[in-house]
Amino acid sequence: MRQRVTNPLGAQAKGSCSEYEVDSVPSLPLYTLDQISKYWILHHIDAESQLEIVPRWFYLVNVTNTGAAFGSFKNNNAFFIVLSCIALVAVVFLLLRKQDHKDAWRDLSLALLLAGVLGNLTDRLTQRHVIDFFLVNLHVRFANPWPAFNVADSCICIAVVCFIIHTLRQRPLSAAEDRSD
Repeated sequence: MRQRVTNPLGAQAKGSCSEYEVDSVPSLPLYTLDQISKYWILHHIDAESQLEIVPRWFYLVNVTNTGAAFGSFKNNNAFFIVLSCIALVAVVFLLLRKQDHKDAWRDLSLALLLAGVLGNLTDRLTQRHVIDFFLVNLHVRFANPWPAFNVADSCICIAVVCFIIHTLRQRPLSAAEDRSD
């Protein structure tokens, strides 16, 4: 009898696919979208210009980032390559690890994190910096405009939200289970 395994996006796969393949389904298309969008930006938007998508609110830009989120820790590319490689190994390990029960929020957060880390790591290895291109002007203090970001950054942020949801949905250990550990 074949088991049905449900991936984080709700699509079902028959037991012929490994759990890892099903768990990481969103990773490849999101990684591909990240890389294709960065390729397009590099070939269509100059570093000094911006393409207005929604007047006064949303622009496409070409910004290089040698640091981390919000441009912090600039010129530390080697450090972030090492950190990304460690994160990549940890995420793959967690995806491959057997679980007592499937948790779609956990699996989705890991798949998004895999896509995001891999997308920015690819930039760091090939370009020596990350390419950011979404620029949103929220018209509020300290976010006018919000720092530029990319698809990989979005995947990482959404992964954090999914992991928080996963954590909040965990049932607490009973007193008996807690003492047995």
